[in-house]
Amino acid sequence: MESAADDPALKRPGKGRAGRLPGMLRQLEAIERPSASEGEYEAARWIAERLEAEGAEVEIEVEEVHGNYWVPIGIGAAAGALGGLLAAAGQRVVGTALGAAGLAAIVTDFPPRERPLRKALAVRDTYNVVASMGDPDASKTVVLVAHHDVATAGLIFHPGIPEAVSKTGLFRLLDTSPMLMAPVLAGPALATLSGVTGKRKLGLLGALLSAGSVAAMAEVAGAEVVPGANDNGTAVVGLIELARRFREDPPEDTRLILLSTGSEESLSEGMRAFGKRHFPDLPTESTFFINMDTIGSPYLCVLRGEGFLKMYEYPADALDLADRTAREEGLQLFPNLRIRNGTDGLEALAAGYPVVSICSCTEHKQPANYHWPSDTTEHVDFVTVVEALDLAEAMVRRLDSDWEEALGRS
Repeated sequence: MESAADDPALKRPGKGRAGRLPGMLRQLEAIERPSASEGEYEAARWIAERLEAEGAEVEIEVEEVHGNYWVPIGIGAAAGALGGLLAAAGQRVVGTALGAAGLAAIVTDFPPRERPLRKALAVRDTYNVVASMGDPDASKTVVLVAHHDVATAGLIFHPGIPEAVSKTGLFRLLDTSPMLMAPVLAGPALATLSGVTGKRKLGLLGALLSAGSVAAMAEVAGAEVVPGANDNGTAVVGLIELARRFREDPPEDTRLILLSTGSEESLSEGMRAFGKRHFPDLPTESTFFINMDTIGSPYLCVLRGEGFLKMYEYPADALDLADRTAREEGLQLFPNLRIRNGTDGLEALAAGYPVVSICSCTEHKQPANYHWPSDTTEHVDFVTVVEALDLAEAMVRRLDSDWEEALGRS
């Protein structure tokens, strides 16, 4: 596939419109802000100050979360490794039980599930920035979502991996991004199957895969924190830019909530906490979520679905609004992309809201510089960022003008 950077037809519309975005992004990038950390709080205060300067009413909500994904997944994988060894040694009942327990620990830790294992683990504070603009008594609400925490690197995120896979032609056959968690799930699953069937080689293979998963999680836990310019500083500075646009030209009958969550990289813990606190006061029939995540890769896209295990499809009326708006704004979207992981949009999607996730991708169907030290401002495609913000703004204005017509319900 031709690079978007070499395609003038794709790059012309937003050229030269980045304005203050690169400068703000460099400031945010300078804050080391892993999930549920002091740096995350510093970033939250930085965002709050800038949203307040645009006229928003802002609160920083403190929530308790675990703060990473490698401990619960590592525990599940360790159980799978031990279960596989025991099953291979002939202790089938115990091996089956440990393999099944490990598999359950991992599966139930994926959003949007309850994550029971985390309730037994240590907790830390995370920080959600919740800003409101417009009439608080308006009949409609649009929630614009980003996240300000960043990931840690790890060899499993090495950019050479998708490049190597691309040479096989696999990406052309898939309408999803690669399922990164497949080996993690396979280990305890094979351990369980070994215990059930008595096939010892399956137990050894399950133990090997699970041990590899434990090693991978340990390596990620000790890896460096990435700068997080694309993922997800682009959407955070985008929220601030959208606040400026809506301050200068406010919607007539729509309340805006500009939400920047913490602990998204620990599997959307900040967004889940926001939902527990606020979803009861946000009716599904009059609230629309626009999630923005990693919007600085070469190709703009609106996700068709997402999910680590089960694929959650985005609602047809919301996707239709996004597609029609993109066409009317002259924006080209990367077609028919689903991802085998999760964004903050998944929590709102599972709760029954009309929601879209505006993202971006490379030709390898994943964000540029994903979870890697090269995720810096200088590698962000600001044309795509501007296009994503134009799309989000235009959708808000269509919903404000006629909610029912915008969602095809009139």
